[in-house]
Amino acid sequence: MAPEFRLKDISSLADIRNFDKVESEVEGIEGSKVLVVRVNDEVHALNYKCTHYGAPLKLGVVSPDGHITCAWHGACFNISTGDVEDAPAPSALNKFEVYEKDGAVYIRAEPAAIKGGRRDTNVQCAVEGPEKVVVIGGGSGTFGVVQTLRDLTFKGAITVISCEPNLPLDRTKLSKTLVQDAKKIELRPKEWYNAASIDMVSDEVTSVDFGIKTISAKSGKSYPYTKLVLATGGIPRQIPLPGFQELGNIFLLRFVTDARAIMAAVGEKNKKVVIVGSSFIGMEVGNALSRGNDVTIVDTSKTPLERVLGEEVGKFFQTNLEKSGVKFKMSAGVDKATPSKSDPSKVGAVHLQDGTVLPADLVILGVGVRPATDFLRDNPVISLEKDGSLKTDESFVVSGLRGDVFAIGDIATYPYHGPGSDPKKGTYTRIEHWNVAQNAGRIVARMIVHSLTSSQPLKPKSFIPIFWSAVGMQLRYCGSIAGGWDSLVLKGEPENSKFAAYYCKGQTVVAVATIAMDPIMAQSAVLMRRGNMPSKKEIEDGLDVLVVGGRRTSTFVSGGI
Repeated sequence: MAPEFRLKDISSLADIRNFDKVESEVEGIEGSKVLVVRVNDEVHALNYKCTHYGAPLKLGVVSPDGHITCAWHGACFNISTGDVEDAPAPSALNKFEVYEKDGAVYIRAEPAAIKGGRRDTNVQCAVEGPEKVVVIGGGSGTFGVVQTLRDLTFKGAITVISCEPNLPLDRTKLSKTLVQDAKKIELRPKEWYNAASIDMVSDEVTSVDFGIKTISAKSGKSYPYTKLVLATGGIPRQIPLPGFQELGNIFLLRFVTDARAIMAAVGEKNKKVVIVGSSFIGMEVGNALSRGNDVTIVDTSKTPLERVLGEEVGKFFQTNLEKSGVKFKMSAGVDKATPSKSDPSKVGAVHLQDGTVLPADLVILGVGVRPATDFLRDNPVISLEKDGSLKTDESFVVSGLRGDVFAIGDIATYPYHGPGSDPKKGTYTRIEHWNVAQNAGRIVARMIVHSLTSSQPLKPKSFIPIFWSAVGMQLRYCGSIAGGWDSLVLKGEPENSKFAAYYCKGQTVVAVATIAMDPIMAQSAVLMRRGNMPSKKEIEDGLDVLVVGGRRTSTFVSGGI
């Protein structure tokens, strides 16, 4: 039996109300804490930090369905079991027995489980049976698939075929900090994949024969499958203008090798950097390079991030980066790139359509991505959408292929069922979010495992898209504006970079963006998922989303990454 430990900061469980979260030190284990939560009149004790980036879960949101959602990036855990419900949490929480005795509150737990802060499934697997799952791609979606398959004790073969130069990693950190060492941001080390009997193959897929269920690769090898998951992600867009294809020191950012090349070009700093595109990638890179370099961001839009956040909110981010020395050329089109006088093989300037010439030691392109589906373009069995994506159902199944092929992440156009979508059928949407890909991968893994043991359909698990950005300020965002929005309700103190922005279509709030207003984004995501997000008028009239449902959740200044 595990030893018992007294909780220093709780004297009675009766003091904890429904939906309350109390963090307490553990007597006898220096520096250790647990989280005690009451939900639906039952008390639970778990590890106190999110297993993603370590956010204190006391800042999160408890929902009536027995889940706790992290305030920073939306990772969601089952309070009764500690299991992961939604990405980006890579590991579950430990659950501890909690009880009162002799006028104090105790937990029963192994010290290592308290101090370790997470519960990882034993994924060691001796492959058996005829099932062969092949995943094409090496990103977040792939990780969601393979980890969940092994978490659910799938015993079949798993092969990952990827032409990425590294194992699946936390790509969100690439543009924020330009990490040059892949091992620092790997989601799991190589030893984990070995233990889980996951075959990681470095190769490029050239075609798929869906009839005989075989994949052909550039190496000449072929790979049979029983279930296939297409998770190839996006390809950064180039600029088809003079100089951009021919000159050196013009970079895209997708892999750690790209970040390495950028930092090599930056060298000892004091470089003139031109970034084309005020997307999240462009803005994050601009922020990362602003210290010690002369950075200019160019875009055709009126303000940065205008397509996603709108002109008013985008202007806040522009002003913030300007304080760090970043210069902006907005409403400006690019004409060409010309060579350096000292080295004609490299870029020396970017010319704008209005005649402005921007000297450049290096140029970084952040003008979006396209679905990486070139290997399927001439396939006679499937039809790509106009943007090159694959249309799927709610479970990310590609139609017409006997339910054996799935598409997730940047290449999937799926029926979104969040606010603003068609209430019956959903609205077909393609969302380029790292978190969406991982959640889709988790869903696909459940579908595969369920199909092996039951002929009954599995109801797809819904989730609300969440993403985050570090653009001088910590942005949290949930929902989707893919179906459009026509008005913005801004609450808080925008002048002090502390606000919540509610994007509305008619009276429906379709998306929420926050700065320094945790946990409003997490609470909004929960309300959207449960179908009881307040209306535009209610927000305008002063309704606090943190009290919807009769529960008060405190607002904290945002932290984290």
